Formats: sequence, structure tokens, C-alpha cells
Amino acid sequence: MARKKENKVFENIEITDAGAKGKAIGFAADGKVIFINNAVPGDICSVQITKKRKSYYEGRAISFSNLSNKRVQAKCEFFGTCGGCKWQYMGYEHQLFFKQKEVENNLKRIGKIELPNVSPILGAKEQYYYRNKMEFSFSDSKWLTLDQIKSDEIIENRNALGFHIPGMWDKILDIDSCHLQRDPSNNIRNFVKNKAEELKLTFYNNRKQEGFLRTLMIRTSTTGDLMVLVQFFHEDKVNLELLMEAIGNEFSEITSLLYVVNSKGNDTLYDQDVICFKGEDHIFEEMEGLRFKINAKSFYQTNSEQAYELYKITRDFAELTGNEIVFDLYTGTGTIAQFISKKAKKVIGIESVPDAIDAAKENAKLNNIKNTAFYVGDMKKVFNDEFIDRHGIPDVIITDPPRDGMHKDVVEQLLKISANKIVYVSCNSATQARDLAILDEDYKVTKTQAVDMFPQTFHVENVVLLEKRNK
Repeated sequence: MARKKENKVFENIEITDAGAKGKAIGFAADGKVIFINNAVPGDICSVQITKKRKSYYEGRAISFSNLSNKRVQAKCEFFGTCGGCKWQYMGYEHQLFFKQKEVENNLKRIGKIELPNVSPILGAKEQYYYRNKMEFSFSDSKWLTLDQIKSDEIIENRNALGFHIPGMWDKILDIDSCHLQRDPSNNIRNFVKNKAEELKLTFYNNRKQEGFLRTLMIRTSTTGDLMVLVQFFHEDKVNLELLMEAIGNEFSEITSLLYVVNSKGNDTLYDQDVICFKGEDHIFEEMEGLRFKINAKSFYQTNSEQAYELYKITRDFAELTGNEIVFDLYTGTGTIAQFISKKAKKVIGIESVPDAIDAAKENAKLNNIKNTAFYVGDMKKVFNDEFIDRHGIPDVIITDPPRDGMHKDVVEQLLKISANKIVYVSCNSATQARDLAILDEDYKVTKTQAVDMFPQTFHVENVVLLEKRNK
């Protein structure tokens, strides 16, 4: 039997930069770039190559001869195994630097955009415990760490409640402490796991599609509201009620205690009936006196404090006087639309998800906002000439598309409408740059502002103001 060829190792690779998706960058002796998963700019390391391509390599650092002064000690004991918080070993000021650099590079290189003076990235006040929503998965075959595998310890209990291992859909890392969501999140998760084991409830097996306990979702809000949802794989009224009663009794501060029985192949909730076990079927979030009703299926920015900063920047860029018709594309639950409504004549929101539009209408009614209207449908089909004729030519367009950016038909419609201003909010500056390149024909970028919504990760939001060129 032929021996497996060992992957090549490059020695003394200096890490010079951080690129897309948080990968560190170095260069091999042959001049090809190396993308490295576990290094920080300033490190000098030996890199084991895991993929070889025509113009680049991919690899991982296996030893270090010099550690960067940009490094810090990771706060989480699960760092490196858990798939989240991949930049936790880099000082926060350096995270911000490389996030801003990526945004500027994408706008310049992909979009070929002439940039104005770029405002410094807006960092988050809280670098940990900033998420208002966390989802955990149950598993009866938890992921074993390298230390556990190497030890002589016999691990009989393989139950886990935690996060998916990157690239392994059926493996769950069991965690007892996470630094992303404030208390009582950790206490609730640990209690649920311990109580489930005490009641001898079975944890889900993704491969076999069997087991009782499937997922746990915890949502918090700045108002102090708390939502807990447990997802079960099949009906078992007795055990379901035993667990839910125990959770409700242990945590009296829970505002909304919910459950779902989901027997389909995936664990998405959007096509499932959510049952309210105790309390309300929703919680509330507040922003500048506006109240937003959030149910189990609602989308809301997962960093409430930074979402407020993002929306303020969006509103400031729009420079509304109270006389403008504003279109809010990809409006979601209408949060931005309602946030800016006081300074606009009329705001029209468009979104493809019916439940989101229902929530937007409900929240507008809740907040007594009468100058908004919301419409559901595929953006490239709804946002057409007939729609414009019906609602009027907008003075300002706000667009906040998903990571893939806007469909080319939507971009072409923006050019056709020729609104005075476009405020483009993006969670992916690469696709934002692609769209800006097309809009550059008629629009000039006059302001740009990056916002860090997710500290300890490589993700970054960017807001751009486009104004019509004088031709």
C-alpha cells in the first residue's frame, strides 16, 4: 500500500496582512500568496500547506518562531475549536484596522471607486457579551478535543449542548461558558442541559435523525426582556412539559418561554408552529422611544447597541428634511424605515419575506407611525416601473441587501429611477463594491463609514452615501 504523501511545509513565513474572511497572508519563496487560518500579522511561522492552487496556497501555522505584538490572549477556552470569534487572538484595535483596510481595498480594487476622505471605522463599546440572540444545538455525539482524545479518560457521556464544529454539520462542541451573550444565557444553557440529563431525555443525532432535544435559542433585549425557545424533534408531552416547567420555575425572569416540535430534516423554524408555553409569545426592543415587537421568527440586528449606531449613520447620510419620499429596499421588519420616518414625508419598505413585512406593519401600528407603507415580494419583480408610478419617484433610496448584494435588475432600476441620493448599507463590502461599480456611471461616493457589529470576528458593515453626478 502506497504511503500517503505528507503536505508540504514552508519555514519562516512572515505574516504580512489579514485578508478576506479573516485569513492571514504570507508569501512562499516562489512568490505565491499563502492564506493561513490561524496566524496574526507580524507572526513568523512554519506553515503546513493544505491546498495547492495555480496562483496560491492555503495552509495552517504549525509552529511559531516569532509571535506578533498584535496578539492577545484569547478569552475563551474553546477558541480555536469553536467556529466563532476567529479573531479573538488579535488586539481589538488591530481588528478594527484590518476591517477598515478590507473595506477600503474592496471599494478601490473591486469597485474602482474614487473614495472621499474615509471616516474611521466605528468600533463597538462592548467587545464581548454583545449578542442579543444565540442558538445552540443538542447532540448525543459531542466533539472531543485533542486533549480529550490524547488522554486516557473514558468519556461515556457524549451529550453536548453548544456550537457546530466548522465544516462538520453533525459535530457539536459542548460548552459551559460563552462570552458572546450576557447572563443569564450561560446559566440557562447549562441548566437546560443538566435538567435534560437528569430527566434522561435523549439528545439529537443528526446522522440518524433521532433523539428528542434539538436546539435551544435565547434572545435578550435592552429592555430586559428574555426569550427562551426549545426545539424538540418529536411529540412527547410528558417529558416536554417536565423540561419546560423546570426552565420556567428556575428562571422567573423569562418573558417568553416557547417551544417547537419539528420533525423535518432541518431545524429552521420559519415553517413551524411556535407554541407559547409561558408568558408572552414575543419580547420588545427599544430604540429612541420606538418599540419593536420581536417574536421567535423575527429578524433583528444581533448587536442592539451597534445597530443603533448603524441606523444613526444611515439617517445622517440621508440628510432628510421632512419633505422626502424614501424607499427602503430589503427593509426586513422595517426597523430602519421606522427609525427614519420622523424625518421623512413618506417611507416605502420592500421585503421578500412575508412574516417580516407583517412584523413591520405591526410595529408601525404599535409606534403610531402613519407615514410608512410596506410591501412584500421579490425585489427584482416588485421594484418595477409600475411600482414607481404608483408611489412616486423617491428622493432618497436606502438599500440594505443580503450578503450577495443587489440583483443586477435592481441596480439597473436604481439607475433608471435616478434618485438624488442612495444610502447603501452592506454586510459584505465586496458585493457592495461590485454594485457601486455599476452605479458609478451616475453616482459619486461622497461618504463612507465602516461599522464593527461583530467584535472578535472578521465581519464588518459599511455604509456609503451616493449622490448624483453633475453631468
